[in-house]
Amino acid sequence: MNKSTILVTGGSGYLGSWVVKGLLEKGYTVRIAVRDKNNTKKVSHLHDIAANAKGNIELWEADLLKEGSFDAAAKGCETIYHMASPFMLDVKNPQKDLVDPALIGTRNVLNAATRSETVTRVVLTSSVVAIMGDNTDLQERGVDALDERFFNESSSLTHQPYSYSKVLAEKEAWKMEKEQEQWKLVVLNPSFVMGPTLTPSTDSESLNFMKQFLGGQMFMAPDLTFGWVDVRDVAKAHILAGENQEAEGRHLLAENTYTVLQVGSILRKVFGKKYLLPKYQAPKFMLYLTGWMFGLSTTYVKKNVGIPLKLNNTKSLTLGLTYTPIEKTMTDMVNQMETLQLIK
Repeated sequence: MNKSTILVTGGSGYLGSWVVKGLLEKGYTVRIAVRDKNNTKKVSHLHDIAANAKGNIELWEADLLKEGSFDAAAKGCETIYHMASPFMLDVKNPQKDLVDPALIGTRNVLNAATRSETVTRVVLTSSVVAIMGDNTDLQERGVDALDERFFNESSSLTHQPYSYSKVLAEKEAWKMEKEQEQWKLVVLNPSFVMGPTLTPSTDSESLNFMKQFLGGQMFMAPDLTFGWVDVRDVAKAHILAGENQEAEGRHLLAENTYTVLQVGSILRKVFGKKYLLPKYQAPKFMLYLTGWMFGLSTTYVKKNVGIPLKLNNTKSLTLGLTYTPIEKTMTDMVNQMETLQLIK
């Protein structure tokens, strides 16, 4: 068994690429689980990173929905980072497109960890939406800020199905951890992940949001408050959670919470009038009438628009994490998008 070998699912994605980069720079041998090893386009950027790093990468084929397909890749690994789970907000079949890959995929990866006989730690990428479903959860819980004590109980297949998929998958992971004694589970719950990308793919929800934001599609900002966090900080948290043997439980990752309008103001200070950033906040009644154009249901508008949100990130600091200010996160992201000509 090679103690320095790590398996990463979702390693070619927006967040996963940063995690793989960090692991390679530390000298690990990183096994990346992909559906098709011959699709070099998705992993060519990781080979480039590995060429200038101390570690090595290996490609292993696996399918989230296929029982046993991760077994070979997990054998001989000490740690698994399970990040592969679809992040799509506009889906026609939420059970097939979101819940099944998240839930069945988690079962398959964690069963492979148990069958490996070598894996001692699993780091799972969950989400803040496994903690909360709507901003009204803060009021309903009767607390000043939401933290790792809470699980999302308000999402379903018909209301916020992505959030529903994440809470189901995380609960299943905790259930499976209790049923065995070989490996320890550590969970990370990032809020809205933003920042520069390493992958040539341009279809991440984070990049799509920024394109719409800069392009004037939110000329009047909805009064929505989110937690925001830098992708590089989330990647660092993953590596710290994997290496620190004292790390345990869940970790909510957020630099802070901001409204969409506040983020627009931050970007305007840097880029001036270069982009059609929102200057005004849309009244809630307007979103009841027009929200469907942006994929916002009346239930979502009722439970989130104009509702404040506070998140407590204190536990994540015990990992040794220091958060990047949102100004730097957003500026770095836009500057890179300009360089890559991703902004029209």
